[in-house]
Amino acid sequence: MTKNITSGDLKFGESLGIAPGGVISYSSDYETANEEAYPSRSHYRSYVDGIYMGYKWQCVEFARRWLYINKGYIFNDVAMAYEIFRLRYVRDLVNSQELPLNAFKNGSQRRPEPGCLLIWDEGGEFEETGHVAIITEVYEDKIRVVEQNQDFAKWPDRQNFSREIKAKVGTRGDYWLRCPSNDSTILGWVLQTDDPTHAITLDASNKEMFNIISCEATDNSKIGTPWLNLANEDENAFVEMMEGHKLSSSASYEKKYYQISATAKVALESATDELHQMFLHATDYALEHPELLGKFGLPEKILSKIRTSWANRKNQLITSRFDFAMSENGLKVYEYNCDSASCYMEVGKVQGKWLKHFDVKGGTDAGNELFKHLVKAWKSCKIDSIVHVLQDDDPEETYHALFMKNVIEAAGYHCELVKGLDSLRWNANQKIEDGNGNLIKWVWKTWAWETALDELRLEEGTQRDPDFLDSSPSLSDVLLNDDIMVFEPMWTLIPSNKAILPILWSLFPNHPLLLNADFELNSELVKSGYVVKPIVGRCGANIQLIDQDHNILAEKMGVFDNREKIYQQLFPLPCIDNLYVQICTFTAQGNYAGSGTRVDPSMIIGKDSDCIALQVCHE
Repeated sequence: MTKNITSGDLKFGESLGIAPGGVISYSSDYETANEEAYPSRSHYRSYVDGIYMGYKWQCVEFARRWLYINKGYIFNDVAMAYEIFRLRYVRDLVNSQELPLNAFKNGSQRRPEPGCLLIWDEGGEFEETGHVAIITEVYEDKIRVVEQNQDFAKWPDRQNFSREIKAKVGTRGDYWLRCPSNDSTILGWVLQTDDPTHAITLDASNKEMFNIISCEATDNSKIGTPWLNLANEDENAFVEMMEGHKLSSSASYEKKYYQISATAKVALESATDELHQMFLHATDYALEHPELLGKFGLPEKILSKIRTSWANRKNQLITSRFDFAMSENGLKVYEYNCDSASCYMEVGKVQGKWLKHFDVKGGTDAGNELFKHLVKAWKSCKIDSIVHVLQDDDPEETYHALFMKNVIEAAGYHCELVKGLDSLRWNANQKIEDGNGNLIKWVWKTWAWETALDELRLEEGTQRDPDFLDSSPSLSDVLLNDDIMVFEPMWTLIPSNKAILPILWSLFPNHPLLLNADFELNSELVKSGYVVKPIVGRCGANIQLIDQDHNILAEKMGVFDNREKIYQQLFPLPCIDNLYVQICTFTAQGNYAGSGTRVDPSMIIGKDSDCIALQVCHE
């Protein structure tokens, strides 16, 4: 958050006060941070005993650090402070166990207790983020809290709390806190307790709430009638690709759609935001440990570029996609498609139009806000020239590129679509131009970064043709050009690589959203069954599923057989009406932005797997 600077404010990293337990609250005035002391983003990461606490000196970092020092447990990392209100356990790092958390609304008959977390909703002075503080003292008419990133003022001498918040007790024993700011809202408090009396119930314990329900539209008269607008380039390209007005390629799925509960949607939103932060932490960790970075199979010559990208562009991720298995057996993430993910148009536009065309009631399109969130992400980039959308000459990439072109233009930027690379050229200053003479400065691409790296690998040890400026630039010429800003940033090579999965498991062992993963096949994986994955691959290629009895359940051939492998715990997709269903969640700037599905008769989702509409049912 940003506060007005006053003469009494302390500079970044200076002590505001000392909370009970000797925990220091630091000023988070980032504008005064010393660049010599904090030369890169990694220097802003806070650790205690080698355990990651959060980003210096945010409110979440203080809350985790206070709990760890005073209680020996921490809550999992979250993207926004208000999301803590939905957490239902903390991790006891001393005894290696999970302890239950319960949340109580402001006005609950269960009063807050010293050591519990006080949570503000997003909005007002805590726009988009919310806020968290630790309650240290509770009285009939007030509480006292300790916190960071609320302001930059030093606490009064000999005072071990940051501020007092007025309280009032109702006739039923209901305990109410008055929010100090009229434009903000206190959600309530989160307490580590086994007793859920008066707590909010999220139905997270009802595992059946995570089942995906197969449904069918009832209006047969809509089958075969047009419903996508051919006057819109992206929709026309989609119809051409699908050879008709349909979302799935199979006629037998023509009326099929899926529903998930509102509880499941909340769980997916929280999981997406939390996992994004975890993958970023693992990315930073890999970049700081050369022996781990070597596992990613990246050309040595681009490692410095990746580190520069991470240092300068960590917050410039436009969008990404998580792949989940979700059922009554749990919610587990398979991997993070952080670079050149697909299915945005299917989820952000087509599934909503499908649901409207078939007049499906009883719920909300799970991707109805994706376009809006993507527009907001692009607006934050402050682009100063044309954005060139680069795509291969492929029908699927065409509608995908046209959809993103619409997003970029809705954000207020001039956008040009470039199909293939033949129209690009070198100018007299050895800069790259499009066919109209416009400099290529900002690029969004459907090509994966790894495609450009493959070019580098093929060129290694060869002498470049001295007349290369007379021919079209290669993909690596464009994407690795220091004068061109590419989305997604180059650092996304790290979290998109499957080598990140064993690192994640080592950093967050037994995390409920993760699957056991290792660089070697270990006894635990053999016992559970496992999946063999190339560290770099697309569309399910060269994946093999093996059960506890060493039987091959499914496998898919491909072009990545020569790449290094990782081994991940077997956790099959739910099979619903003879289709295996994967849930995909999409992000905008690292935050949840929408959901969709991929389905296949086989256990491995691939390039030809269908997207089927997903609806969040009303409860």
